[in-house]
Amino acid sequence: MTAAAPAAASRIAVVTGASSGIGAATARQLAAAGYRVVLTARRKDRIEALAAEINDAGHQAAAYALDITDRAAVDEFATAFKTIGVLVNNAGGALGADPVATGDPAEWRQMYETNVIGTLNVTQALLPALTASGDGTVVVLSSTAGFATYEGGAGYVAAKHAEHVLAETLRLEIVGTPVRVIEVAPGMVKTEEFALTRFGGDKEKAEKVYKGVAQPLSADDVADTITWAVTRPSHVNIDLLVVRPRAQASNTKVHREL
Repeated sequence: MTAAAPAAASRIAVVTGASSGIGAATARQLAAAGYRVVLTARRKDRIEALAAEINDAGHQAAAYALDITDRAAVDEFATAFKTIGVLVNNAGGALGADPVATGDPAEWRQMYETNVIGTLNVTQALLPALTASGDGTVVVLSSTAGFATYEGGAGYVAAKHAEHVLAETLRLEIVGTPVRVIEVAPGMVKTEEFALTRFGGDKEKAEKVYKGVAQPLSADDVADTITWAVTRPSHVNIDLLVVRPRAQASNTKVHREL
């Protein structure tokens, strides 16, 4: 099945967390698929550079600096749109890998605010514009952490479980409207920042996550699955797409060539 071209009323795609990794890759691929992408993230310089790159490639992009945990700022951002076709809730991330007994409540709170409340803020603010398009799509980028626990990951796992429930419940609540809800849940993805951020910039710890894994997923791999799901015909909803590298059978079962 070939990709469906976006309808004129649905050509705008908003991507949160677009300054790097999966968000940046998704913005590039959606732009190549014919969407006018709006890049949001806190790092203005990064998204402006990416918007310039996309525009120079002959596609359409605009950058908007935004902290998705700031509800007032999100509401102001939403006033710029009467209709949009796609919202990709990508912004999020993990902090720390401490056990429950010693985990930092501040890190837990930050993960919940970014992964869950941030997704809620942007989805609520843009849902009227998605509905007004007559053919809207909400994408929630969760994680396989939203389905299974692992030691040292409780804070992130709890946030991703909540994000999964948000997507699942929203789908139930808006059935019958012209908006579909897609959840993409990646497993092990090696990007330039995810593990490094999780371990506070400790490169040795970050590299250890992927040690011996021949081919973890890349940001482009995940962006490809998002773009494929978004470009299915309007009546087709990919409720949940779990994507892992071949070397990973579960969150705790990974083949490593050491």
